[in-house]
Amino acid sequence: MKKVKVVDAIGMILCHDMTKIIPNEFKGTAFKKGHIIQEEDIQELLKMGKEHIYVWENKPGMLHENDAAIRIAEAVKGENLTISEPKEGKCTFTSDIKGLFEVNSQLLTKINSVPMVSVATLPNNFTVNKGEKVTGARVIPLIIEEQKIIQIEKLCREYGAAIKVTPYKRLKAGIVVTGSEVYTGRIKDKFSPVIEQKLAYFDATLLEKIFVPDDIEKIKEAILALKAKGAEIIVVTGGMSVDPDDLTPGAIGKTGANIVTHGAPVQPGNMFMLAYLDDTAIMGVPGCTMYMKTTILDSVLPRIFAGHTLTRADFIVMGEGGFCRGCETCHYPTCFFCRS
Repeated sequence: MKKVKVVDAIGMILCHDMTKIIPNEFKGTAFKKGHIIQEEDIQELLKMGKEHIYVWENKPGMLHENDAAIRIAEAVKGENLTISEPKEGKCTFTSDIKGLFEVNSQLLTKINSVPMVSVATLPNNFTVNKGEKVTGARVIPLIIEEQKIIQIEKLCREYGAAIKVTPYKRLKAGIVVTGSEVYTGRIKDKFSPVIEQKLAYFDATLLEKIFVPDDIEKIKEAILALKAKGAEIIVVTGGMSVDPDDLTPGAIGKTGANIVTHGAPVQPGNMFMLAYLDDTAIMGVPGCTMYMKTTILDSVLPRIFAGHTLTRADFIVMGEGGFCRGCETCHYPTCFFCRS
């Protein structure tokens, strides 16, 4: 491209979108890339404060920002994403489905290490709905060396897609409600409706809800009964603190399940427990989930429904970002909570 005076640009091809801004009234594209400058455009361009503009001058080995953005976008794109046409040099990705947005963080770092390249995404393991924007890809200058884009394409061929959206599985779920006070009817169960609502977001099939007293054997038997019915995820409510009659961790352990973690550096949700009995995820959920809008459970459920098998390491890194400030109006997941 080359820089020319606006008054000398008649008949030349504009090589980038030009944005017009009227404060508090309008912001949008006044002239699009590829527009052939006409005599009547000159005054409008001058009113926009443009004494000079850039017009297209094709040079071997160089790419226009729009062409570069398209090639970057195609290279990094994984499953269940749609790429927009470039606007002002940027391609925007939207999710085709409700699911878990996943980022290959190491690959993204390599891509953004290429000078003058910008791929900005939502955080890894971010729950998204259909049609939501998740990523923007562009280059910084109006033109860029093609070799840099070739480098990104090579990286993505080697390491795979940088971003994707994984659909949630329709898992079969069971709930075990602990507590003798609830089992005997002395108080109303207010815990399981919260869990049911969270499971409903993922279109889970609720097989059964079992009420049990504070008895380690009965809690164990309820878990195993749900497992035998085909439950792929079992949520055990309450009984997770250090009180002598809080028996859920021991009951989960007695099922023979492999304990991934009992406790996590996340507040609220420190007492959370995750175990696997074969392929069934068993979660011991602390009482804070009953009255706090967002807890560790809201970070773990999307990953379970996306088919992830979590490890102890996954919980350890939750410490950074694992403190909820308890905002008066909760905006999760659009906040830092559990964004390690």
